[in-house]
Amino acid sequence: MAAHTILRAQKIPVSIEKAWDFFSSPANLTQITPPGMGFKIISRFHGTKMYPGQLIEYKVSPVLNIPIYWMTEITHVEDGSYFVDEQRFGPYALWHHQHHFKAIPGGVEMTDIVHYKIPWWGLGRLGNYLFIGKKLNSIFDHRFNRVEELFGKWQG
Repeated sequence: MAAHTILRAQKIPVSIEKAWDFFSSPANLTQITPPGMGFKIISRFHGTKMYPGQLIEYKVSPVLNIPIYWMTEITHVEDGSYFVDEQRFGPYALWHHQHHFKAIPGGVEMTDIVHYKIPWWGLGRLGNYLFIGKKLNSIFDHRFNRVEELFGKWQG
């Protein structure tokens, strides 16, 4: 079964330094995650800056308020340019999330590329079609709107 892909881009009217400082801090994830997800970071951080090898543990409750344990590892970081988080334990058979940042006139363009697979073969495909894919897209829609609230709308 092939992986599913989500590709999202957003232009933000802030400097690349400001965008990087915000998005590369795991503590800020709660500000851009839908409240209905029951998202809570449960791990302790080793400093305030993201680094390769950093493990981040969460509890999320995306369905019926049932908590799910999720651990991701920051596998790649190039300051001011990109970072990658990959699931180590959690609900997906694969979760690989790239976060890219590029300075553009008037701000920064942020691009997310997510590759994910659902376990359980045909049942996973059906679940993605009926629910999971829509839920993930709604999470990124929420994030887009929250980023506009926090940093302003792109006027370009």
